[in-house]
Amino acid sequence: MQGGRDSLAERFSRLAQETPDSRRVDLELRTLDVVLSGFLLLITLPLTVPIGLANVLSSGRPVFYRGERVGRGGRVFTMTKFRTLRPGAETRLGHQLGESLVTATESEVTGLGRWLRRTQLDEIPQFWNVLRGDMSLVGPRPIRPRFFEELAEELPAYWQRLVVRPGLTGFAQVRRGYETSMAEKLAHDLEWIADRSVRLYLRTLGATAWRILRQILHV
Repeated sequence: MQGGRDSLAERFSRLAQETPDSRRVDLELRTLDVVLSGFLLLITLPLTVPIGLANVLSSGRPVFYRGERVGRGGRVFTMTKFRTLRPGAETRLGHQLGESLVTATESEVTGLGRWLRRTQLDEIPQFWNVLRGDMSLVGPRPIRPRFFEELAEELPAYWQRLVVRPGLTGFAQVRRGYETSMAEKLAHDLEWIADRSVRLYLRTLGATAWRILRQILHV
C-alpha cells in the first residue's frame, strides 16, 4: 500500500485474479509441466552435485541463486537457479533494468557462470519451480517485483502476463533474445497467452532444445 491506496502493481495483480483466463488447455499444459519437469529433474540429477561443487570451489558460496519473482495472479515466489554471478552481485545490480542490466551483468559473471549460461545448465533448479507449480516450462519469463510496477506504468497491457504462470522459456526468448525491447517481449508474451496450446508449447520446447544444443556445440 502507498499512501492508503493500492500500488499499481497491487491493482494489476488484483485485476489478473479478477479476470481469469482459464481454459481446458491449461490443465493439459499443467499435466505436461508435471510430467516433463519431473523427468528432466531425474535425468539432470547427476549434473547437480558436480555443478554445485564446481561453483563452491571456483567462487565460493552460495551454490544457488534465489530471487523473488512475480508469478501467476501477482503471487510472489522464490525462483532458484545455479549461481552464475560473483557473490553480492544482486545488490550491485539491483537498480538495473533491460539493456543496462544485461551490460552491467557481463562484468559480474564468473568463469563457470559464463559456461553455465551458454549451456543453460544454470536453469536446472527451475525444474523444481515448475514441478511445484510456481512456473511453467513455457510462458513469459518471471520478473522481479521491484521492476513489475515500473513496467506496468510504462506498458499498460503488462498485467496480462499475470494470467498465466511464468515460464522457463517463451516466445520472446526463442524468437529474439536478450537484446529485444521490453515492449517487443511483451508482444511475444501476449501472443503466447492468447494462442497457447499443446502444439505451441511443444514447438517452443523443441525450438529451445535446438537453440541450447547449438550453443553447447559452439562452447
